Amino acid sequence: MPKPDTSAAPFSYEGLDRVIHEKARLGMLTSLMAHPKGLAFADLKKLCGLTDGNLSRHLQVLQEAGMVEVTKGYEANRPLTTCRLTKTGRRQFLDYLAVLEQLVRDAAKAAGSSDPLPTGLQTRPA
Repeated sequence: MPKPDTSAAPFSYEGLDRVIHEKARLGMLTSLMAHPKGLAFADLKKLCGLTDGNLSRHLQVLQEAGMVEVTKGYEANRPLTTCRLTKTGRRQFLDYLAVLEQLVRDAAKAAGSSDPLPTGLQTRPA
């Protein structure tokens, strides 16, 4: 399906993926981005402040989208579930961040700010 022409709606931000944009999943993806080798389920749960059930459900959504892989195994005879970003998930997340950066630039410009991006968001050239 062709992408809609956004020139008539420059503030529609088509790149804000609903799968990523949910608060818990955004936190999960950020945590996994910071840990490229992956995180144990319990560590990801703690970092994101989620319950077992919430984390499981959000992981399922991200898995179905091909963004996260979950592996189950054992470490020292104890079950271990590890979560990590896929290559596709990493690319989608970086694309999503680029759209967020544009959103911040546009909002700052609309507000009349001379600094288009707050310090810390100036990671890539526009």
